[in-house]
Amino acid sequence: MKTIKDLVEEITCHRLYDHPMWTHWSEARQPADVTGAMFHQIQKFCASTRPGLEFPSSLREFKMSHQAELIEEIVASEAGHGADLATMAGNIVNRSTEGQEVFSDVHDQESVESGLKHYSDDLLGSLPGYRKDDGLTVQARNAIAVFDRRGATDRETTLRNLGTALALEINSNQSIIPGEKLALVDSGHYGVNMEDTEMHYLLDHWGELGAEQQHEANVVAAVDEVLDEETLPHIERGMNDFLESLSALWDLLDSALLGSGESSSA
Repeated sequence: MKTIKDLVEEITCHRLYDHPMWTHWSEARQPADVTGAMFHQIQKFCASTRPGLEFPSSLREFKMSHQAELIEEIVASEAGHGADLATMAGNIVNRSTEGQEVFSDVHDQESVESGLKHYSDDLLGSLPGYRKDDGLTVQARNAIAVFDRRGATDRETTLRNLGTALALEINSNQSIIPGEKLALVDSGHYGVNMEDTEMHYLLDHWGELGAEQQHEANVVAAVDEVLDEETLPHIERGMNDFLESLSALWDLLDSALLGSGESSSA
């Protein structure tokens, strides 16, 4: 019987965990259009992970009340992060240019997100299956669909959602946020630091006191308490749904926008 430690190891050994996209992004200051298109796909994916939908109520329905409370804490802590991510993205896009201000107000979420989509449409719009209405690649839609399952209320899907949450929070805390810090701050290409007002999104999520550290602790506890021979297959399936779909999205962005990495079929 696998333990929670075994599941965490499976997640951290998956290729998504050490995906080269972040290193490739950090190697040079990317042009504004590349940066904007990257952020559009990333922010659309991130937005799909925040709502709890029916997930907490389904956990309660199947006598997993503590798990529901732990997930609700994560959902509540994510409030406002969409606006913070848009501000950070707008600031980085502005700093990707040679002195030209793309977004006059990086705190105008609607304007920034519209501009990011414009870049995505320009650079990725010719890909098979790309949808101009929402600016989503096939790979982004597939990754988002994993979180749309939180609208389901059956027991099997609810357990799969727990596995997805586990993989999400471990990767967010240990891979995605550190990857963003590497590419945007540590690289020095954009002249920003963690204390900048416009970088609040990253600061709020980073390190031992960051939101992602608490999210990871919550979901590890939630899964550990229900892990047994019956729940394990569903939890692992949910983990793999996340790991494979997000790997495909990172592959695409790495190949199509950063000019490196693994090609990904649409």
